[in-house]
Amino acid sequence: MKFGICVAAKISNIELIEVAEEVGFDSAWVADSQMIWSDCYATLAVAATRTKRIKLGTGVAIAGTRIAPVTAAAIATINQVAPGRAFLGLGTGHTAMRIMGQDAMPQREFQSYARTVRDLLDGKHTMYEYRGNTKDITFIHQDQGYYELEPRIPMHIAAAGPVGQRFAGKIADGMVLLGAPNGHTAAMALENARSGADAAGRSFDSFEVTTLTGGTVLRPGEDWTTEHVIEDVAPMVTSGLHYQWEVLPEPKREARVSPAYAPVWERYLDFVEAMETPEDRRYQEVHLGHCSYLVPGERQFVTPELIQRGCLAGTPEEIVERIRAAEAGGLTQVMLMSDEKHAVRVIRDFANKVFPLLEERRSGL
Repeated sequence: MKFGICVAAKISNIELIEVAEEVGFDSAWVADSQMIWSDCYATLAVAATRTKRIKLGTGVAIAGTRIAPVTAAAIATINQVAPGRAFLGLGTGHTAMRIMGQDAMPQREFQSYARTVRDLLDGKHTMYEYRGNTKDITFIHQDQGYYELEPRIPMHIAAAGPVGQRFAGKIADGMVLLGAPNGHTAAMALENARSGADAAGRSFDSFEVTTLTGGTVLRPGEDWTTEHVIEDVAPMVTSGLHYQWEVLPEPKREARVSPAYAPVWERYLDFVEAMETPEDRRYQEVHLGHCSYLVPGERQFVTPELIQRGCLAGTPEEIVERIRAAEAGGLTQVMLMSDEKHAVRVIRDFANKVFPLLEERRSGL
């Protein structure tokens, strides 16, 4: 099992990447959402100059906010700064699009986008359509040091459903799931991806399956109401409520919410409706703190049930047991995202208390 961290695009968060490299994490994924964070590629470029070993990439880049050739050029530039360490996580967009009042990119459009990026990163010619005009394009200065296509840049597709997972199998080197490590979920996703790879005639031997989750390590005598436990995972827990609010149709009080959120859903809607932002612009305020810090009024929604359901939380032994079960289902990497103020604690707790129990992984570093 590999381990990565995910951080919001923010120059000061590069310190978290440095700590993760120091203690043995494999990768650092920089999240992309232009209305709430800094630019992910600028952050990655600086991180590349301050690290030596850790893999660096987007977690994930949003297709709807940049045209495909720009995305390809951006990650190829990171590969120039950190050759062989760059990777591209790519998705249709949740927060980055919805915080502008827009929907995620439709799957058909996204697939065309991803194929264009993959072709360009492979140094190929590709047919690119822009505003109804389709032309053959390729990087023309591949030997001039403006970007680097070698070593090959891996692509990981964020894919929550079977259509996206099959597409990931057809074109990508891995896929990204959301939620606590789960062997059954990983196995189903992997089967979908394998089906896509088979249809495309691709090898499936080294396909990666990564899950993004919150994490915290319990000490003796602690439980789900312990202060540091809530601090560590709260932004990831509440981001699930943000998502539910965005995707459920009106009237939201009558919509069929995910059973996990049902116990707090009415209270959450009360919370949203009390926001000062006018209703027609509430799609911005609802994402305050998204995955990076806890908005004080949202603490009430960080329940033991949601912590256990959505996060990799428990004693070191319990965490290892969950990781091994997920690994048996095909999961290959856990990506941890924490409250920015407490992320160093989470990173060091996993390195010091969980990694030593994973002897196979430890011997492979």
